[in-house]
Amino acid sequence: QVQLVESGGGLVQAGGSLRLSCAASGRTFSSLVMAWFRQAPGKEREFVAAISWSGGTTYYADSVKGRFTISRDNAKTTVYLQMNSLKPEDTAVYRCAAGYGTQYAFAPGYAYWGQGTQVTVSS
Repeated sequence: QVQLVESGGGLVQAGGSLRLSCAASGRTFSSLVMAWFRQAPGKEREFVAAISWSGGTTYYADSVKGRFTISRDNAKTTVYLQMNSLKPEDTAVYRCAAGYGTQYAFAPGYAYWGQGTQVTVSS
């Protein structure tokens, strides 16, 4: 069993930055694919970014490519999402996910989910 706890959300002006963290419990962290998804009010859940178990491969949604960076620290069992040049359309609840699948943008492939952290970007 893996438990995920996100932190780092908040209110920021457009153009600003935030860093989200997702702390994982359990001894299998280093073998897990980790990802971030987001969901805005009235919208479908959206893939944001994913990172392989080793950290050597990353994947991004086109909407965040070049602005967001996903990284992980296996020693600290934590995954991060550095978000720069934030836009009002980035406003959403961001949730951390963990799993063993290879379809990185496919939400049902992730077995474990955090509760989420709110990110609000004002214009």
